[in-house]
Amino acid sequence: MRQHGGGEMPPRKTVEMARRLRRAMTAPEIRLWQHLRTRPGGFKFRKQHPIGGYALDFYCAAAKLGIEVDGEIHASPEQRAHDERRDAWLLARGIRVVRFAASDVMRDLDSMSRAIIAECGEFPLHQPSAGPPPHAAHGEEEE
Repeated sequence: MRQHGGGEMPPRKTVEMARRLRRAMTAPEIRLWQHLRTRPGGFKFRKQHPIGGYALDFYCAAAKLGIEVDGEIHASPEQRAHDERRDAWLLARGIRVVRFAASDVMRDLDSMSRAIIAECGEFPLHQPSAGPPPHAAHGEEEE
C-alpha cells in the first residue's frame, strides 16, 4: 500500500467521502476551521483529512493529532462504540484524537483553541518555527 502524509494511503471511497464532507461542514466545524486555518500556535491543520477508511474533521500532521467536533448523534451508544473503535484504530497508527462537543465550539471557541494548541504541543513531531529550513542546516543555498 502506498504511503502519504498520514500513513497508509486511504481508499478512493474515503477520499471521495472527505471531499463531500468538506462541502457539507456543520456550523461548529466551519467556526473551528475559520480559526484553525490561521495556523494557531504555528500548527497547520487540514480539514476532513482521510486516513485509512476514516475522515478526521481536522488533522495536524506535525502533532499527529485528529480533532473531532461531535454533535448530538455522538451521544448514542452505537455511535460511541463506533467512535471508540475508530479512535483505537487511529491510536494504533500513532494518531491521537481529541473530541469537542459542537455546542462547546459554538459557545467558547477560545477555550477550544487553547486546548488544541496544548494538545499539539504535547507531542509535536516538529515545530514550524523551530529553526532554519533543512537545506540551510546542511549548508545548501536556497534556490
